[in-house]
Amino acid sequence: MIDKLLIANRGEIACRIIRTARAMGVATVAVYSDADAKALHVRQADEAVHIGPSPAAESYLVGDKIIAAAKQTGADAIHPGYGFLSENAAFAQAVIDAGLIWVGPKPASIEAMGLKDAAKKLMRAAGVPVTPGYEGEDQSVERLKAEAEAIGYPVLIKAVAGGGGKGMRKVDAPEDFEAALESCRREAKASFGNDEVLLEKWITSPRHIEVQVFGDAHGNVVHLFERDCSLQRRHQKVIEEAPAPGMDEATREAICAAAVRAAKAVDYEGAGTIEFIADASEGLRADRIFFMEMNTRLQVEHPVTEEITGVDLVEWQLRVASGAPVPLKQEELSIKGHAIEARLYAEDPAKGFLPSTGQLKHFNLGEDGRIETGVSRGSEISPFYDPMIAKLIAFAGSRENAIDDLIAIAENVEVYPVKSNAAFIAKLLDLPQFRAGELDTGLIERKIGGLIEAHAPHSVKLAAALWRAETFEAARYDGDHAMSPSGMFGFRLNAPSAPARFALSVDGNGSTVTLMPLDGGERWDVEIDGVREFDEIEYLPTTHGPTAEVEPDCTILIFDRGNAHTVSFARERGTGHASAADGDISAPMPGKVIAVDVAEGDTVTAGQRLLVLEAMKMEHALTAPFDGVVAELSASEGAQVQVEALLARIEQESVERSGADGMDA
Repeated sequence: MIDKLLIANRGEIACRIIRTARAMGVATVAVYSDADAKALHVRQADEAVHIGPSPAAESYLVGDKIIAAAKQTGADAIHPGYGFLSENAAFAQAVIDAGLIWVGPKPASIEAMGLKDAAKKLMRAAGVPVTPGYEGEDQSVERLKAEAEAIGYPVLIKAVAGGGGKGMRKVDAPEDFEAALESCRREAKASFGNDEVLLEKWITSPRHIEVQVFGDAHGNVVHLFERDCSLQRRHQKVIEEAPAPGMDEATREAICAAAVRAAKAVDYEGAGTIEFIADASEGLRADRIFFMEMNTRLQVEHPVTEEITGVDLVEWQLRVASGAPVPLKQEELSIKGHAIEARLYAEDPAKGFLPSTGQLKHFNLGEDGRIETGVSRGSEISPFYDPMIAKLIAFAGSRENAIDDLIAIAENVEVYPVKSNAAFIAKLLDLPQFRAGELDTGLIERKIGGLIEAHAPHSVKLAAALWRAETFEAARYDGDHAMSPSGMFGFRLNAPSAPARFALSVDGNGSTVTLMPLDGGERWDVEIDGVREFDEIEYLPTTHGPTAEVEPDCTILIFDRGNAHTVSFARERGTGHASAADGDISAPMPGKVIAVDVAEGDTVTAGQRLLVLEAMKMEHALTAPFDGVVAELSASEGAQVQVEALLARIEQESVERSGADGMDA
C-alpha cells in the first residue's frame, strides 16, 4: 500500500484527496505556488513544498519540480487530481521512470485517448458507437468542405487536441464553413499547439451523458453507471447529476456496456470517464448515443457517482495503484437515490460571468449537503487559476428532493466581496424544464435572460429598512454581528404613529422605502420608490429570509438567495435626502464632504441642498427638512466624516420645532 502520497494539484481536489488519504492512514504532501502559500490544501497536508511562482506554467505544470518534491519528502506515489498534468502521458511516464507510483492509467492509455480523431477510430474498431463524422488525415479546406457536405449541415468543427470548448465551432450553412474553419484552427493552434480538426454531425437536441469506469492491472473493468452533464454554458459544465433523468434500464445497459468496451480497448487502469453525446429529440435511446471522448482521470463531478453508489473513488484509485484489484465486482454495484452537483464559481453573472477575484472576507457555505472546497474565510481568489470556489452536492431519495435540497444549499451561500454564481445556480435548478428532465446542452443559453438578476429585489430593500429600524443602534458597533431572519423581522416600530422613510443605496443604486404602520405598528404597508409594493406586511415575504452582517464602516450586507447586496442608509423626510425632522443633519454613512452650499445664519427652504457627501463612489445630496435657518454648521469642504456625525442643524424661524417623524435612527 502507498505510504506517502504527493498531490500534484491544488484547491478543492487536493483537499478531497487529502481527506481520503488521511482516512486510509496515508501521509500526504502538498505542493504550492506563491499564490497558494496560505491555501487550505497546504494547511491540511502533512507536509508542503513550494514549487515556484504563481503562474501554473511556472509551478503546477512543471513536472520536474513535482517529481523533485516527491523525492525530497520521501513520497512513494503521485496523484495528479484533474487538470494540470493529469492527462499528460509524458509526465505519467516520468513519474514511473523516477521509481514512483503513478495514481492513474498507464501512459499508453492516456496517449491512445489523447487525440479525438485517433480515439474515434479506436472506438469504432472496439464496437463503440461513434458520432457520424470525418477524422481523416487530409486536412485541406476542399476535403473538409466536401466531407461536411456529405455529413449534412449543421456540422461541428472540433480541434483533435481540444477540450473545454476551445477549438470548436458549429457551422449551419456551407457559405460559413471556411471562416469557421479558419477561426477554429487559429484557436486550436494557440490553445493546444495543434491546428488539426475533425468534423462531427451536429446533434439537434444534444445531451451530455458520461459513464464512470474503473479498471485494474488484473484485466478487470467495471462501470459505476452514468452521469448527466447537459447543463452547460459555453461548453463548460455547470450542473451534473446521477443517474441521468429519463434513462431506462435497456439504454443504461447499452451505454454502460459500450463504456466498458471502450476502457478495455485501451487496457485501462484506474478511474476514467467515457463521454457520450445523445440525440434526445425523442428521449434517450441506445441507438442515438455516440462516443465523444475519454477523460483519463478523475472527473470534477465524481462526487455524484460516489453518492449514488456508496463508494469512495479516491480510495479505489489508491488501492488499484498499489496493485489491488477493483474492490467490487459489477454485480455488487447498484444505484441508490439521486445526487446533483453544482459548481460554485467566483464570477459575476450580471457582468457576463467575468471571473471575480479578491479576499473572501465573508464566506459561509452552510452545513447542509456535501461541500467540496479548497478555500475558507480569508482565502484569496487569485487570477492565476480556475475560479471554482466549491462544489455543492445534494443527495436524496428522489430527484425532486435532491433538486429542492440543492436549491436551498445554493440560496444559503454567503460570499463577499467576491461575486459568485450561487443565485444563478438556484434559479437554474428551479427551471421547469430542468425539473421535468427536459435537458439539452443549449438550455442555459436559451434561458439566460431570466437566470440573471440585474437589480436587487424589493424584498432586499424592505429587509434593509426593517433591519435599520430595529437593530442599527445595537448592531452598528459590532463589525462581526450577524442577524438571523427570526431576529430581524416581526418587530414593532418605535412610536409608529407616522410613516418612516429610508433612502437606501443598494449595490450603488439609490432607492427609497417608506414604512406606513397599521394597527399600532403590528403590520405595515410598504412603498418602494413611491410605488405600493407590499400591503399589510408582518414578516419579510421571502421563502429564505435574508441575513444581514454589519461591515466596519456601518455598511450592511444583505445575503438573499445566494446574492450579496451592500446597503448604506440615508434617512429622509418628504423628498429630501438624509434629513431628520428635528433639524439635525447627520452623515448617513462614512464619507468625504465635497461641497458646502450654505453658511451659518443662512435662511433655507425645505428640500434645498445644504451639502454633498461622497461615499461608496456616489454623491449624496443632504437637504433641508423644512423651511428654517442654519443654526449650526460643523461640516467643511474636504472633511472626512463618520456615520451619524452631525453636519448641520436647521431651526424653524418663529415656529416650534417639530417632533421626530416616527422613529429614532
